[in-house]
Amino acid sequence: MGESEAAAKATLSDWFQLMKPGVLSLLQVTAMCAILVHDLIQWNIAERTGFDFVQTTETMAVVFVGGYLTAGGAHTFNNVIDRDIDPTMQRTAGRAIARGAITPKAGLLWALILSISGTAWLIHFANEVAAFWAVFSILFYVFIYTLWLKRTSVQNIVIGGAAGATPPLVGWAAAMGDAVSIANPFDLGSPLPWLMFSLIFLWTPPHFWALALYRSDQYKAAGIPMMPWVHGPRRTLTEMRVYALILIGIAAMPWLNPSEVGELSAYLYTLIVLLLGIWYNQSVISINVNQPLDEKGRIPSAARSFYISLSYLALIFVSLVSVLFSPELTIMFLVLIMLNILSKIFRRKSSSEPSVASD
Repeated sequence: MGESEAAAKATLSDWFQLMKPGVLSLLQVTAMCAILVHDLIQWNIAERTGFDFVQTTETMAVVFVGGYLTAGGAHTFNNVIDRDIDPTMQRTAGRAIARGAITPKAGLLWALILSISGTAWLIHFANEVAAFWAVFSILFYVFIYTLWLKRTSVQNIVIGGAAGATPPLVGWAAAMGDAVSIANPFDLGSPLPWLMFSLIFLWTPPHFWALALYRSDQYKAAGIPMMPWVHGPRRTLTEMRVYALILIGIAAMPWLNPSEVGELSAYLYTLIVLLLGIWYNQSVISINVNQPLDEKGRIPSAARSFYISLSYLALIFVSLVSVLFSPELTIMFLVLIMLNILSKIFRRKSSSEPSVASD
């Protein structure tokens, strides 16, 4: 089959799916939250006066487009490079390049267009530091993770997680505007973006290994040294629990300076992430690799932990924005959630009680 004939079979959806839009969505949530956190902290320092909603919205739009293009470019490179192993795995066999709908050359060109245009966009509309971290993510994901670690090291997803942890750095740098310099792109004026980076980095192993636990045979057949089949599920679960505990500890640290954002916001966020951490950690502890597989071939408790981890990461970032914007509204929202949970528990207990016939 010729390249033009193969490319003719590709749909617009195929080209879009090369960018892995599902993964991109969560990454962009963290970048958007980083921008909002930066601007809300400045707003709180200024005693809640002069918040420039238009400027913040423009920055978010710029980072969303630039981040989507650059991360999409990195993911497309991954599709091109992994075209030999993707067809061997059920999860990836349907990818456009793996099934021959898009040729490797066309995919490579698409990856270059996305990466270069996204970088140029960030340089022009944001700043060079935001572009630097986006390019860092591309290079790390392609060369360190995809070309090297993925096929050679059981620590592939651990170290490779650094590539997916950069969106908050991109967003924060863009929000700083002219206050950040390419002479030292590591100086972002605050430890907060680096703490956000650390959260995503530590979250990645237990998040991904939950998925790998019930796809271990596929990774083994593809020759990818994933933790569950190299060292076994028991070792994997142990390391997942360790990472989850470290993650909870880092997340619950006093990120916010009470003198800048107020004591209520600072302490409320610590409480929220602690509760979220307990919820996520419980899902990790509850994984039972001896469970019968469901109709989709998944370990139910592992699949549950995988999906909870997605909500957990999004919620710790959204909660940070919420407490900085209005701790009072956040408390009201939490109370409503608790009342809803208690109501469901009460109804469940009531429905389970045996009815007593009247005389």
